[in-house]
Amino acid sequence: MSQKKHIKNYTGPAAGWGALKSVTKSWLGSENGFRNLRAMLKTNQNGGFDCPGCAWGESPENDMVKFCENGAKAVNWEATGRRVDPEFFAKYRVSELAKQTDYWLEYQGRLTHPMRYDGATDRYVETSWDEAFALIAGHLQGLDSPDQADFYTSGRASNEAAFLYQLFVRAFGTNNLPDCSNMCHEASGIGMADTIGVGKGTVVFEDLALADAIFVIGQNPGTNHPRMLEPLREAVKRGAQVVCFNPLKERGLERFQHPQHPLEMLGNGSEPTNTAYFRPALGGDMAVMRGIAKFLLTWEREAQESGEPPVFDHDFIKGHTTGLEQYLAEVDATRWEHIVEQSGLSRSEIEVAARMYRRAERVVMCWAMGLTQHRHSVPTIQEVVNLQLLRGNVGKPGAGLSPVRGHSNVQGDRTMGINEQPPESLLNALEARFGFKVPRGHGHNAVQAIKAMEEKRTKVFIGLGGNFAQATPDTPRTHRALGNCDLTVQISTKLNRSHLVTGREALILPCLGRTEVDMQRAGPQGVTVEDTFSMVHLSYGQLQPRSSQLRSEPAIIAGIAGATLGNYPIDWAWAVADYCRIRDMIADTIPGFEHFNEKLTQPGGFYLGNAAAERKWNTQGGKARFTASALPGQLVNEAVLASGEKPDLILQTLRSHDQYNTTLYGLDDRYRGVFGIREVVFVNEEDIRRLGFEPGERVDMVSLWEDGRERRVSGFMLVAYDIPPGQAAAYYPETNSLVPLESYGDRTFTPTSKFIAVRLEKARAGNRIPSSTV
Repeated sequence: MSQKKHIKNYTGPAAGWGALKSVTKSWLGSENGFRNLRAMLKTNQNGGFDCPGCAWGESPENDMVKFCENGAKAVNWEATGRRVDPEFFAKYRVSELAKQTDYWLEYQGRLTHPMRYDGATDRYVETSWDEAFALIAGHLQGLDSPDQADFYTSGRASNEAAFLYQLFVRAFGTNNLPDCSNMCHEASGIGMADTIGVGKGTVVFEDLALADAIFVIGQNPGTNHPRMLEPLREAVKRGAQVVCFNPLKERGLERFQHPQHPLEMLGNGSEPTNTAYFRPALGGDMAVMRGIAKFLLTWEREAQESGEPPVFDHDFIKGHTTGLEQYLAEVDATRWEHIVEQSGLSRSEIEVAARMYRRAERVVMCWAMGLTQHRHSVPTIQEVVNLQLLRGNVGKPGAGLSPVRGHSNVQGDRTMGINEQPPESLLNALEARFGFKVPRGHGHNAVQAIKAMEEKRTKVFIGLGGNFAQATPDTPRTHRALGNCDLTVQISTKLNRSHLVTGREALILPCLGRTEVDMQRAGPQGVTVEDTFSMVHLSYGQLQPRSSQLRSEPAIIAGIAGATLGNYPIDWAWAVADYCRIRDMIADTIPGFEHFNEKLTQPGGFYLGNAAAERKWNTQGGKARFTASALPGQLVNEAVLASGEKPDLILQTLRSHDQYNTTLYGLDDRYRGVFGIREVVFVNEEDIRRLGFEPGERVDMVSLWEDGRERRVSGFMLVAYDIPPGQAAAYYPETNSLVPLESYGDRTFTPTSKFIAVRLEKARAGNRIPSSTV
């Protein structure tokens, strides 16, 4: 189906009638509508399945409908009636499929059979599961070192699958466990672990209803976590402050129409989701937080002189923190001129935000990739922590730190040990429980895995879910790197670009989705996931599998492990016959999961706990730490500036409203008024004309970096948009090729996808990307 491409200003609220229309279209388009409707009503319900979309936690209410627009799309997209079977692959060579768009590829339907790439014919051909496992085992056993293999994980893998995967990989002999966390919240984990001793959020769902203020920083919940909109609007209604920091005016952070409120829908009403909206420069959030701290310090000194109540929580600071003096010295040393220039906000705007923060007794700070995908992301997160420590806003009801995670179990996967730099405590526990010598060296993260493949040090790549070829930076280099492998293996539900970027040999292993019944020898199995609030839920698929050939992720991992290692260090087939056995092993090794199976009998799951939320600081010295970091001198790459080249714009990549990560549910971005097209770049109209172009004109974007490689995307339409001057925004994965592989966060290796220096050129004739039609 083709779709008319047009740009139209959207004036409605988030959700509401637009969401119902979009969900209905997705439901009907699944070609499996009535079956899917019954399944959707079991989404996030006790005895049902956990939404395969985002990691936002569940509200305590027992509503009949507990899914959002994007959750419904995720269910319908996964539970489609369309099939990609051996007959489909017989029709197309891989080189032909590679010419299609990402949307077209996933639209074709569910993968149904294990397939092996035949290089002689350039086609995938059907294979058996035993043959596939034997092929993988042969390659892994033939390596000179276990470190010549990389084992990637997507954030949708269940706790059970993730635990088995890391156990197999470490028993094989490596910590090469890159995962999607490397590309999103790595800075949150590092920055918080350094300062409060735990890399997870300290907030639970109930805290949002108790907060006097909620700061939403570098996050677009309307598209990425739509169920978050309801607690934001409820906070505004009860008089709390909801303070948003985002360069773009995102509709979900402005107004929300609740689809489950009949009177509101009939009256076409809506409610605001913020009380203040600030639009900082890309990369300027640390400067904003430093400016707020500088105001607080001024007011604290004034209070001391006048005898008024203090601004800082001195009892908390004295009893629970270290490093205050060094931090305040850094705040004093930071010039206002530097803060204003880097933040993109005026001093008076920062003062308004600071006064809102000061007046609130209980503050929740939420953030997402707008803070974590920069070179200085760790200091930025630590500046957020500093601000909360000044007022004692960690470890009390209605306050805390909340990095809002993306994929539905990305936090749980890390908890289960999917970590290329595992803590010693985990390795010791695995060694004691399973009786083998675990590898102790650091493994590859996602960027390092690409470099290792590029340099032909990695021979085998196995992807447990996801779309590694498109999700990663420097796309052409990533594709060439994957092509250097002797074997690439993708464990997937639907066709995507990664299946077409093959090593010399390649396998597609089709797995069950979250929505499908997982039948093992002991009967139907449930899997568990951990949400952004550290709640663990049990999930049971409701639909019959789309093919009798599908296997669960745990069963596929067990098949690979058994073929490679035999019954070492466990009997893999025995473990997957009943997932309670896997959970018993988790209970033996992962803190917080003691009596795992028993805890799952509680409706709604159980809370893992958080030491910092109880004001127990697992840091060196046993206290929370203020961190004194200078603001970056400047944000653009030094070598680019030294060359004399000045970027035309600073670009951030982002999702459309019709996608989740690299999965495209459609070609519309309703809230931003873009329909039927993805090759667009949002630019301030004054910038468009300043650079010698007109709105609607097609341009090429070239990123500026020090290595002399050309990184270009072509044929993007200029869309005049309400965006701060000097900035631009465009969709990923289409613009991931502009992100240099070497442009990543200090200590994190997270690609700097929210800060890309670019030059605009007139579109080269004949060098435009194919239209996004089906």
